Amino acid sequence: MAGIFKAYDIRGIYGSELTEAIAYRIGRAFATLYTPSSVAVGRDMRPHSQPLFEALAKGLNEHGANVIDLGLCSTPMTYFGIGTLKTDAGIMVTASHNPGQYNGMKPCRANAVPISGATGIAEIEKLVLSGHFAAPAAVPGKILAHPIAEGYAAFIRRYAHLRRPLKVAMDMANGMGIVEARALDGLFTMDKLFDTLDGTFPNHEANPLVEETYDSLRAHVKAGQYDFGVAFDGDADRAGFVDEKGEIISMDIITALIARDVLAQEKGVIFYDLRSSWAVREVIAEQGGTPMMSRVGHAFIKQQMRDTQALFAGELSGHYYFRDNFYTESSALAVLRVANIVSAAGCPLSELIKPIKRYFASGEINSEVHDTAAVLARINGDYRDGRRTDLDGISVEYPDWWFNVRLSNTEPLVRLNVEAKTAHLMQTKRDELLAKIRG
Repeated sequence: MAGIFKAYDIRGIYGSELTEAIAYRIGRAFATLYTPSSVAVGRDMRPHSQPLFEALAKGLNEHGANVIDLGLCSTPMTYFGIGTLKTDAGIMVTASHNPGQYNGMKPCRANAVPISGATGIAEIEKLVLSGHFAAPAAVPGKILAHPIAEGYAAFIRRYAHLRRPLKVAMDMANGMGIVEARALDGLFTMDKLFDTLDGTFPNHEANPLVEETYDSLRAHVKAGQYDFGVAFDGDADRAGFVDEKGEIISMDIITALIARDVLAQEKGVIFYDLRSSWAVREVIAEQGGTPMMSRVGHAFIKQQMRDTQALFAGELSGHYYFRDNFYTESSALAVLRVANIVSAAGCPLSELIKPIKRYFASGEINSEVHDTAAVLARINGDYRDGRRTDLDGISVEYPDWWFNVRLSNTEPLVRLNVEAKTAHLMQTKRDELLAKIRG
């Protein structure tokens, strides 16, 4: 049971690691720790999300908390529900992009402020394991249905500024992108792939970070006449994009593209994660914005956005955060922003991003390492002459290239990102660093 409490959420294999009995205890622990009077709860399409919801709600109700049942919805819709309904807290029942045998929960405080391992999940775990819950309330709470889809759609559609008809291919991966994308219905033509809700993910993995995830979408776009394509992850808090040729667009390039559009309307702070291309901060600065770097992880970037009242942020993993959605993700709004940009341009998406693709990146490369401390010490010693940042792992910049090496939060993995001004230099430095990491 203890292994399900992660750095950013609660997640495990349903039936063994995460059961209804544990979900009930999580509900009691959550209510004991935060004493909420109202908790907005959404859930994804996995077959076990409904029974886990019921068990969680029972635990919350037992301590007097009313459960505002948002129903079947995406994670961004749950965040929207927490913020707009002004509940004391919220929980999304989902295992995100994990395979169908998994499930989990993403807990939040009021205004959709995330609860991470460092800010509450560890305390929830202690209470679940110890069973030292507060006494049940004299008057139990109730489950109150409040579907959020209509309100979320109205919110998204306020940002539509389409200047010509568009045709977009969307790979729903049988996940919550199906529900998330309903907010875009009628704004442009959507050709939907795998648009039947199925928590077993029968067609392919619902993870836009895996290149094979795009195979069907890329083939579909190449065979038709589309302005671009979109691939959602399981709970639709992430989205990947392909251009009109079916070529995958790196998520940091999309961050720069959306940032440019946001800054055309309002100047302010834009965050990007430290794995992002140099081009992202350059584009933000060129548009009169204030570029700020964040560590990897939604809890960190959301807090920094709140602290600075940032307008927008993007991560290399395909999370796109908007101030207007309570500093949380909205894949539908990211898609709409891209659609607005393409509809206003006199050229295709591939041409729009060409000026942003200024450098050559390795992408994130994972290596299984047993002595991570020795690896970091070796890299620390060998790259002392560059400009160093210790925001998350080790980042070192040189005039013509940079790299970041960081450790996984959950596995014995070292993650490497390298970028350079030429492909040859990137490949050389990538191989040099991998030899040090794996040697």
